[in-house]
Amino acid sequence: MTRAAAAGTPSAGDLTGHPSILRRLRAPGALTLLSAAVAVAAVAGLGIGAIDIPPGDVLAVLADRLLGIDTGVAVDPQHAEVLWAIRLPRVILAVLVGAALGIAGAALQGIFRNPLADPGVVGASAGAALGASVAIVAGVSFLGAMTQPVAAFVGALLATMLVYLMSRRGGRTEVVTLLLTGLAITAVVEAAVGLLTSAASDQELRDLTFWRLGSLGGATWDTVAMAAPFTLPAVAALPFAARPLNVLALGEREAGHLGIATERVRAMVVVLTALGVGAAVAAAGLIAFVGLIVPHLIRVAVGPDHRVVLPASALGGAVLLLLADVISRTVVAPVELPLGVITGLLGGPFFVWLLHRTRQEHGGWA
Repeated sequence: MTRAAAAGTPSAGDLTGHPSILRRLRAPGALTLLSAAVAVAAVAGLGIGAIDIPPGDVLAVLADRLLGIDTGVAVDPQHAEVLWAIRLPRVILAVLVGAALGIAGAALQGIFRNPLADPGVVGASAGAALGASVAIVAGVSFLGAMTQPVAAFVGALLATMLVYLMSRRGGRTEVVTLLLTGLAITAVVEAAVGLLTSAASDQELRDLTFWRLGSLGGATWDTVAMAAPFTLPAVAALPFAARPLNVLALGEREAGHLGIATERVRAMVVVLTALGVGAAVAAAGLIAFVGLIVPHLIRVAVGPDHRVVLPASALGGAVLLLLADVISRTVVAPVELPLGVITGLLGGPFFVWLLHRTRQEHGGWA
């Protein structure tokens, strides 16, 4: 027996035989790596476009405008204005929307105990679009700039709760029931949006088209100020549900025996995800599959512990949306592709693969 074994310290061979230990060791590194990826993707998003701005100039402008530090780098005034007035709000909005969608998907998958759940599948995105559409067509503005996010939040909350209540049976949520219920609610909601579209004026029709395609092209500082009060609290609060979600993975009855108020946790998660998704849809339109792709990849990399999965999904969602936005405005420049098209092309095949993998693992569609 080696000294390490005698002392109870795992050797290198022991570590390779314990995936949970390896995942715990990888978790801090994964969060650090994702944080660095967000920073790199943000700099790329600020520099790449119709007018390319070198990374050194980007950092110089940010240091000057945000920190008041003169780096001595001579930056073209036009470049500085483009970066500050157009690209920086767009990049910040991409981070807010991507983080909200990513962590919402991870939380919904945890609360439903279903890897196929995401804001689009459970009707939250479509409900948010309907709420925002009603506010646009009805001309409601009693809350000023906050009217559309609040309306989108209400729509997302109602749609998610309806899907959840209709898909539960015998104390559990089946995969096939969840998917079909989500598709049915989404179809009804999209039909309602279609009715609103037919009654909309030309300006309202352009705004409604924006919701359906998804884009960050209209990002301004006002848009960031509208979305941040909703997305930031959701992203900051959802990680506090990590421990209950970990216990819920054992089953609702077991979680109840361990002192977890399952209905209270579920209600909190649904409200917070509706808050974040509602603001994301109000600010950027319908952007599908971010909440499906990112959490699944994160779980493959670091394991199922929600203490890591939730913050990592927020960071991963931000990275994905930043990169997708760069692709959307450069791949067929000067034409800008809708952001929802990019994420749909990525997420559609991934969803089909994940659906069939889930079927094989569970031996059926339930």
